[in-house]
Amino acid sequence: MNIGIKAVLYKARFFFIPYLILIAACLIIKLNYSREEIYFAVNARNWPWADSIAPYITDIGNGWTTIILAAILLLFTYRKAFILMGSYVASSFIVAQALKFAFAAPRPKLYFHNQLLRIHFVTGTDQLSLHSFPSGHTVTAFSTAILIAYWSKDKFWGLPLLLLAALVGYSRMYLSQHFFEDVTAGSVIGVVITVIWIYWAENREFLKSPKWNKGLLGK
Repeated sequence: MNIGIKAVLYKARFFFIPYLILIAACLIIKLNYSREEIYFAVNARNWPWADSIAPYITDIGNGWTTIILAAILLLFTYRKAFILMGSYVASSFIVAQALKFAFAAPRPKLYFHNQLLRIHFVTGTDQLSLHSFPSGHTVTAFSTAILIAYWSKDKFWGLPLLLLAALVGYSRMYLSQHFFEDVTAGSVIGVVITVIWIYWAENREFLKSPKWNKGLLGK
């Protein structure tokens, strides 16, 4: 039995519906404030404890986190490991990277090169200069989060997964690695590409084979 896009969204509804509200709020913010106003509003609100945890939160959106998770899934189910890696490659590695190099947009450090003394940088973080749009970490975080929400038996996990992905996006702004627009677009790319990928994977007959539901630890 084939599954449609609506069915995919329904299974991830506790992620997707609050996400639509979040995106609406982001659009309202963007329509009312400039890039500079949003950036400095975020940058001005910094604390030592946040400086300490932000790098760890941002690492949740690191590609290696998803790769390690896929490797763990490989022990139990080839199917889910394949789908997770496929969503990562499609959203973060292909679409996001293609857009990064197409736009070659400056990151905050370069964009505000004449205002660096005004900016709070977290000690110990490497500040990149180019390929700001979109935020790859945010793409990965939202892609992985909606996929886990889709798989979860308890669908209420969708909301904390959304909050975690949103924290990853915020950490990218807090660490002065990206702008609000980069993070917002990254979330959209992660969600849209992954929903399409889930729809494609759910309707592939070869992935429904019993052998795909086994993993390396299976007999």
